[in-house]
Amino acid sequence: MKTAISCLVAAALVFAADVAQAQDAEAGQRVFAQCRACHQVGENARNGVGPHLNGLFQRKTGEVAGYTYSEANKKASAEWNDEYFTRYIADPRGVMPGTKMVYAGLKNEKQVKDLIAFLKQHGPDGKKP
Repeated sequence: MKTAISCLVAAALVFAADVAQAQDAEAGQRVFAQCRACHQVGENARNGVGPHLNGLFQRKTGEVAGYTYSEANKKASAEWNDEYFTRYIADPRGVMPGTKMVYAGLKNEKQVKDLIAFLKQHGPDGKKP
């Protein structure tokens, strides 16, 4: 009986984690509204004021073809991962002095996590898996 209950609890936790992740990405899409003035994401995304963000977490800084980066961004050669993105999005100019990104920063931890979940849905081609 204990084993059956343990299995049910484990299954419920896995299900809850999947639901929470989907909700985070949906909330992240709303957070991304702040970014749309400069960035695009999705199958038809193009570079604008800022580079498109497709496949962001699969590359290093300064790697989007056709976008003219600041020298600071090109030289940073940092890998976009959860930790680096969280620090960067909170204070772009503090983390990367000389960046062209003019943004006061996103400091709300939940919103940052939601934004990461949303961006991670988009592969290099902009498609969602």
